[in-house]
Amino acid sequence: MTNQEVKNKIKTEEYFVNMGPQHPAAHGVLRLLLTIDGEIIKNVEPDLGYIHRSIEKMCERDSYQQIVHLTDRMDYLSSHINNEAVCLTVEKALELEVSDRVKVIRTIISELTRLASHQLWWGVMGMDLGALTTYFYAFRDREMINDIFEETCGARLTMNYNVPGGLMFDIHPNFVKRTKEFIKHFKTKLPEYDRLLTGNVIFEKRTKGVGILTKEDAISYGVSGPVARGSGFASDVRKHHPYSAYDRVDFKEILFTEGDTYSRYKVRIAEMWESMSIIEQLIDNIPEGNIKETTKAVIKLPKGEFYQRVETARGELGVYINSTGTKNPYRVKFRSPGFSNLSVLNHITKGVKIADLVATMASFDFVIPDIDR
Repeated sequence: MTNQEVKNKIKTEEYFVNMGPQHPAAHGVLRLLLTIDGEIIKNVEPDLGYIHRSIEKMCERDSYQQIVHLTDRMDYLSSHINNEAVCLTVEKALELEVSDRVKVIRTIISELTRLASHQLWWGVMGMDLGALTTYFYAFRDREMINDIFEETCGARLTMNYNVPGGLMFDIHPNFVKRTKEFIKHFKTKLPEYDRLLTGNVIFEKRTKGVGILTKEDAISYGVSGPVARGSGFASDVRKHHPYSAYDRVDFKEILFTEGDTYSRYKVRIAEMWESMSIIEQLIDNIPEGNIKETTKAVIKLPKGEFYQRVETARGELGVYINSTGTKNPYRVKFRSPGFSNLSVLNHITKGVKIADLVATMASFDFVIPDIDR
């Protein structure tokens, strides 16, 4: 009997498997309902709601200053950037111009945040694919950034350092020195990431040609961030709609066209070099100026609709505020990158094996509270 005849005689049956809500590769409380035939995925249906906290509804009862801290509970690895997005929206509504000093400090801290987030992603992606050492290397380097944040902000994860009109307080006297020390250190360590994982034969076989997302599908599904840029979709908000001090620095928008898991990996590695370049251009040129512009104790936005977008470590975060002129917003909506990026997962994983789903999800770098708000 030939192999084909054997295959024709074997009858298979589709069945359902729960992946999560508690699963090591889900990186949070995400439940995926998998329809599979043997090892082959037929359908992936995300089931959300396990960490929903009604953040947008809570914003309607809070003041504009109080809303800021809620956003670092969404994508907690981009907390500084999330906070900045709300502050920029409020400042746009008030037509309030912050000082150049605030713009530069916000940009430096946002890039340190991006580096810390990408470091954690790299460590976890290696671990998801069986390379445990990456986890320890990544946390070794990320701790240096967390120490800088703790000294200036008093926190290591949920910062709440940005406020409408500026910053909570000035940078610590050691901020410039320690940031330079970190950049000098990480420039010698980032090549280790390539030697350890990027060129690893097993890693390449697990990621190249896996989870392919075309540029057309990335645009159609509203995908953003490194996931979109791994498919050749130029969508970096910092480049196309610059805010804070991004219009005064020179950096590349990293694009790859293959659209596979390996491309998304390469985008983030290259972006870490660009983040260090941005910081180096600004760190010795922090202008003097006010740390915070004077605002009323109770901020009331004029009637109208206001929107601001920023580039977090995972893509485009949009903040929409509908104001009726009172101290609380009538409606707040967050356009988070994770939610749009998750929507394309079923489309690109149909017909692949379960192990490839894990690799693909790792390259998407999901933070579930950013999706399930």
